[in-house]
Amino acid sequence: MPGVNTEAMNEHLKELATQVTPGSVAVVVCDGAGWHQRGKGLIVPENIRLLSLPPYSPELNPVEKVRDYLRQNKLCAPVWDTYDDILEACRDAWNWLIDGPDRIRSIGSCDLATVNV
Repeated sequence: MPGVNTEAMNEHLKELATQVTPGSVAVVVCDGAGWHQRGKGLIVPENIRLLSLPPYSPELNPVEKVRDYLRQNKLCAPVWDTYDDILEACRDAWNWLIDGPDRIRSIGSCDLATVNV
């Protein structure tokens, strides 16, 4: 989809719902984006729960952490000549990121979200 809106979010949630183990529930972390708002046309599947972050709290958003990490480690210095060069650099950075599950785990962990039992 070329746009980011409620329609795209509904399609995203619908696809995520197909990947959840039967009998389980997935939690999707949402920031304050307009298309993340319940009651505004957002259709949330039965096996998904939305966890809304407090306003102005990028430090709690795992996606912000990933973006910052990639910007600092893979996308920080170069100047690209074309749009396709930018896409290739982003694709290479993403593939590098997902090749390291421990890296992702360390970026996404948050002491505030950890519960010691």
